[in-house]
Amino acid sequence: MSTTAVERPAPAGPTEARRHRVVGLAGLLVLLVIAAAVSLAVGARALSPAEVWHGLFAAPESDQRLTEIRLIVQTVRVPRTVLAVVAGIALGIGGALIQGYTRNPIADTGLLGVNAGASFAVMVAITLFGLTNPFQYVWFAFLGSALAGVVVFGLSSLGRGAGNPLTLALAGQGVAVFLAAMTTAVSLTDQAALNALRFWNAGSVAGVGFGVIWPVTAFIAVGLVLAVVTLPAVNLLNLGEDVARGLGVNIALSRTVGIVAITLLAGAATAACGPIAFLGLMVAHLARYLTGPDYRWLVPYAGLLGAVVLLVCDIVGRLVVRPGELEAGVVVALLGAPFFAALVWLGKFKNA
Repeated sequence: MSTTAVERPAPAGPTEARRHRVVGLAGLLVLLVIAAAVSLAVGARALSPAEVWHGLFAAPESDQRLTEIRLIVQTVRVPRTVLAVVAGIALGIGGALIQGYTRNPIADTGLLGVNAGASFAVMVAITLFGLTNPFQYVWFAFLGSALAGVVVFGLSSLGRGAGNPLTLALAGQGVAVFLAAMTTAVSLTDQAALNALRFWNAGSVAGVGFGVIWPVTAFIAVGLVLAVVTLPAVNLLNLGEDVARGLGVNIALSRTVGIVAITLLAGAATAACGPIAFLGLMVAHLARYLTGPDYRWLVPYAGLLGAVVLLVCDIVGRLVVRPGELEAGVVVALLGAPFFAALVWLGKFKNA
């Protein structure tokens, strides 16, 4: 049977490919620094580079205008920028890992039910305990996302399809739909809970202080360590379970550690800024396009891309409806929906 070959340029050698990837990482770091600088300057009140510098490093002064600039930079924009970077890295890496472990190109961190679990827990915190401060209900959100991940993983480990990526996806969707229905049903009975949950569900990096950011960052750091440990196993699992098992990979242990890492990353990020749809899906595909299937490179690319994309979307949200703001999660969704449609149109999911 004849086949039509598609001519492609000869692949670059290992040394050249590695150099290109290192240059790409350096370029992403530069983009991240630029985006962070713009984030500090852009808002309802635009600041010049000199004013940003003063707000960051100058000593307190009696001048009211300079004092106001320091407050804007240090108490509003610095925490917002740091959270966007931290959450973007976590969601980007979580998205890449979940696609690797499920071998499913449409997988996102929401596949494990972490978004639905966090939303349900926030609703419970507001409705039953009257907690409306982000520092108070962020811990409920993290606990809810973690429990949802555990339940999904437990359900996918039962029966004939135990450990199968399809079983994991189905269990995740089942739990997510159930929790979303419960959240809607209960929140409709409490107007205050509905209002607070509606704002949180939009996904925003604004209004969260370092009292929330630092604890969340600690959980994300643990997730990053676990993610790095599992990268060689993810590469082998994508060759097929039989191959990975033959090469000495403990599939059950590797998948367990990976799910814990994804839950920590996505759960902590979602707890801090609410569910942000499509981010992990988008940056995982962009990273794969830039690096190929090697997760030792794909994961750091996805993390940096996640931080850059979330920062840029937050900046765009501040500009398009000035002097008001559009939440970063809304901007990401507006960007992610056509991206998802384009992937479908290009046939990227035909083997999913």
